[in-house]
Amino acid sequence: MEVESSLRLFKGLPALKARISDEAPDLGVTNVGWAPNAKAALLLARCRVFDLGDRLLQPVLDPLPLTALTAAAAHAEVLTRMGVNTLGQLRRLPRDGVSRRFGSRVLAELDQAYGRLAEVHRWEEIPETFVVRCELPAREDRAQALLTYARPLLMMMCGWLASRHMGAQGFKLVWVHDSMRAKDVADCGEITIRSSEPMRDLEHFMRLLAEHLAKLELLAPVGELRLVAGDVERVSEQSLSLLPQSLGGGESLTLLAERLAARYGPQAVLKPMLVDDHRTECAVHWSPAVKRRPRPAAAVPELPAPTILLESPLRLAVRGDRPHYQGRLELLIGPELVEGGWWDRLPGTASTRSVQRDYWVAQSEAAGTLSIFCTQLDDGELAWYLDGIYA
Repeated sequence: MEVESSLRLFKGLPALKARISDEAPDLGVTNVGWAPNAKAALLLARCRVFDLGDRLLQPVLDPLPLTALTAAAAHAEVLTRMGVNTLGQLRRLPRDGVSRRFGSRVLAELDQAYGRLAEVHRWEEIPETFVVRCELPAREDRAQALLTYARPLLMMMCGWLASRHMGAQGFKLVWVHDSMRAKDVADCGEITIRSSEPMRDLEHFMRLLAEHLAKLELLAPVGELRLVAGDVERVSEQSLSLLPQSLGGGESLTLLAERLAARYGPQAVLKPMLVDDHRTECAVHWSPAVKRRPRPAAAVPELPAPTILLESPLRLAVRGDRPHYQGRLELLIGPELVEGGWWDRLPGTASTRSVQRDYWVAQSEAAGTLSIFCTQLDDGELAWYLDGIYA
């Protein structure tokens, strides 16, 4: 990987080296090599030489064994009988003789490693879908232990999403049971983790997976894991501020709701959803907070909606054909006729929630601004009700 053009982004070469050293083991990478070109970096990684330090490239490559160079490894036995065991000894052989006997590829790779021949690289093609697997080092029969092995897979998924400027609405973790399992146990099991919005936040995915695995019991020992990315969507990138942020970056309400829903169940965390219904008591519906659904385009009412809605309307006293609530009410705005609900039948009865009301915004000297309505009762009498309060 060429990183020269990205050093400023990662705060310099020492910071980038430290970060890769810390995060590479999580991806299963055991050896890392740093060099001026890709071929030399590969040789250093194969020989467990981290970087050049203050040394030049040639003195570091010369003592490396022949087997580190792919083209020379195929002829290592013949070269060893000739007394050639290192790259430096191979480099000092007559070039024409090496080319005739071992082919031009040996010299080409050798020159590329020493920086005498330019390398030609192909752009890495990013797959359209993400599926990755890993074999566990030992059979695991505890569900929570799978979290350790799932982390590198999730890191790779988040890297794949970042490279495509995408976010995932979840993922599926599949575990393959050991062949020595009970006859009634399936070949594999799986769990699907969903989020309410597309993201590529590794730590949040890990928290959601931990909550689900804590409630899971494996039916048989597991020997392999597979991770499949869910539905992906393009996400808008967040630009960093030039000036330092004054507020700390805490966990968002959406992420907290998802984590609580994963722990206590989706019905334990609800959020209000606007419904296209003019009846104020039916205009809001409570649904699971983590369930993503399109927001309906509700019609804009003529009157402003009250800030606080009473659980059930409160009938008001009427004196001189005027409603009273902690004193006489002054009608400010209205009326707005709301008629509907004839289709909304009460369960187990022939009755409906049909309403026909005139809504008003009223002012009380003691209670403030109120939402009230007037409706006709079954006996024909007009009645006034307090419906909500404007804060």
